Parts: sequence; structure tokens; C-alpha cells
Amino acid sequence: MDAIPEENYPIDWSGDRPEVSRTASERQILTSLLDWHRRTFELKCQGLTPQQLALRSTEPSTLSLHGLLRHLTGTERWWFRIQFAGEDVPLLYYSDERPEQDFDDTDGDVEVAWAAWREECARSREIVSGASLDDTGKSRRDGEPFSLRWLLVNHIAEYARHNGHADLVRERIDGRTGR
Repeated sequence: MDAIPEENYPIDWSGDRPEVSRTASERQILTSLLDWHRRTFELKCQGLTPQQLALRSTEPSTLSLHGLLRHLTGTERWWFRIQFAGEDVPLLYYSDERPEQDFDDTDGDVEVAWAAWREECARSREIVSGASLDDTGKSRRDGEPFSLRWLLVNHIAEYARHNGHADLVRERIDGRTGR
């Protein structure tokens, strides 16, 4: 059997991520697991050029790492700031006329997109730190309340799902995979 080229080995993405204690409080587990997934996404994109980040997964899909970055930025704002905290801020990368612009318009500046994502994650952390897990936001779609606890679990699932997508797109770009 042929040896696997070293450049195709999984990247060691285990370092530089927050520890997720298995015995911490519920709040600490939920927030550290969400931050672990946020950092995982960032690591999956690390070292790529803007052109590589904009590369589509496969035709006819518009899925790209740059698109995922913009999508996750928008979900941070939508869920934490707009729906949970009730802030009056505009949606990012979305309009009724062009609902998929997070994935469709990836020719923008990647550094601007990363800065927006980091800003939204920081604001989400501020909102979470000032609220109880039992505090509620209100869905803009159906008017139903949801707890911060539910929101954290929902967002962990959102990042976990998209980290799987990111892993596949990254593998297509340079053959690398990781956990």
C-alpha cells in the first residue's frame, strides 16, 4: 500500500481551542462548547487565501467557506442580538429580495467578513453573560418564546453542522481534514 503524503494528514486542530469541562456548570459547558465550535470553524479556514475561501463546494451549490463565514455572522446577529436581546439592528447578508446573499456574494473583503464575525461573536458573548439560561427571547417568525438555554444548544448545533460542511469544503481545497 502506498504511503499517504504527509500534507494529507489531518491538521492538528486540537490546540488553541477552549477546554470544555465535562463537570462544569450547565452554563459553562454550553458557552465553552459554543466557543469551541466557533474556534473550530476559524481553524478550518486558517491559512487559506480569499480565493480559496470563496471556492464553491461543487456545482450547482453556492456553499463556500467565505459564504459559511458570512452565514454564521448573520446567525449570530439574528439569534442573539435581534431575537434574544431585541436589539434594533439590521440583518446581515439577507434581504427578502436576496435571501441567500451570504452565500451568493462572496467577492467581498474576507478580512472585513472576519472582523464582522468576531464582532458579532463578542456581542453574543456579552448578551449571554448578562442573562440567565431561563431568560427568553421571542421568535420573529412565530412569536413564540425561547430560552437562552435553547438558543445556546441551537447555536452549538448550527456550528457543528456547518463545521462538517467546512471540513468537506476544506478537504476539496487542499485535501486536509481535521476534527
